[in-house]
Amino acid sequence: MATAQLEVFSQERIDASAAIISDNVADIHKEYDLFRDKCPVAFTTQYGGYHLLTRYDDVKAAALDSATFISSVKAVIPSDPRGLRRPPLNFDAPNHTPYRTALDRTLKPARIKRLKERLEHHAETLLQPLLEKGGGNICTDFGANYAAWVETEWLNLAPETAPKLASTASAWVNAWRRMDREATTQFSTELYDIARDVLADRRLNPRDPEEDPGSSLLLEKNSKGEPLEEVHLVGCVRQSLVVGMVAPPLMLGGICNHLSMDQELQQKLREDPSLIPAAIEEFVRLFSPYRGFARTVSKEIELHGKTITPGVPISITYSAANRDPAVFENPHDFVLHRPNIAMHMGFGRGRHRCVGQPLATL
Repeated sequence: MATAQLEVFSQERIDASAAIISDNVADIHKEYDLFRDKCPVAFTTQYGGYHLLTRYDDVKAAALDSATFISSVKAVIPSDPRGLRRPPLNFDAPNHTPYRTALDRTLKPARIKRLKERLEHHAETLLQPLLEKGGGNICTDFGANYAAWVETEWLNLAPETAPKLASTASAWVNAWRRMDREATTQFSTELYDIARDVLADRRLNPRDPEEDPGSSLLLEKNSKGEPLEEVHLVGCVRQSLVVGMVAPPLMLGGICNHLSMDQELQQKLREDPSLIPAAIEEFVRLFSPYRGFARTVSKEIELHGKTITPGVPISITYSAANRDPAVFENPHDFVLHRPNIAMHMGFGRGRHRCVGQPLATL
């Protein structure tokens, strides 16, 4: 058995695994199943080298232990080719806290309720052209543009910002995926310009901090009681501009693709819209738009017989954890009203759970 396992999980085998290099969802999840069972802490030399966690309990424990599993060294794999660090994603507590407090303040239930009608209007407006022509690309024609409007409403941006944000953020993401440093910088600079303009305006025209992220950020102080540094304030707004632009189109694509193949479920949700919230939670579990985020350890640890040392990235793979059969029965199936659906980690866990979860759920 030891010889067979060594053959299956040689370094070459891991580095070439669909779990590491593929964009094919079915192949990726097959490999996650194999790793989870036989190699729960896999190391790959791809992208500079990192460990891959695939078991639910390991992923959850890492996400909740922000003292051991830190975000300030590496938060995503592959990371921004320029090595920039923006709060709150790339910060650890206590430096992380004021930025997260400021953003959370603007996403309370009362604010979400007030945004609902405007967001419904944008959804209907953007869907109408697709309905009129009888089809389209739900991810690009609707998802990316709708996400831009959600960001525009949340951040109180000028209406003309939405189409610019949609095109610029999309171009930035594609450049980042290609690890194209020059293009990444070009489009990121445009997003930074928007962020600087927002903060400059909020200084001159402050708004209710419970209604406006920029104004909320300007109220916060660091752990020493000092105003937050300008470079990090701009970085946080810049992070906020992009963070909600990547996941929604992917999530909508996964949902619509599933519904196109499950006509019975589609009809059930049409006939009884009260079932939609429960369906959404199961969709988020199944089609987590981010495979996961990265951490490094603050001290050497042992996990499943493997030594993990500081500085070496670890992928806490939420998409693998969400299909762990030890936690979710029939994990690859859509199960409406799954009894333990609240355990899914589609929005992460711990200090770095998705800040936009209330908006995403709406």
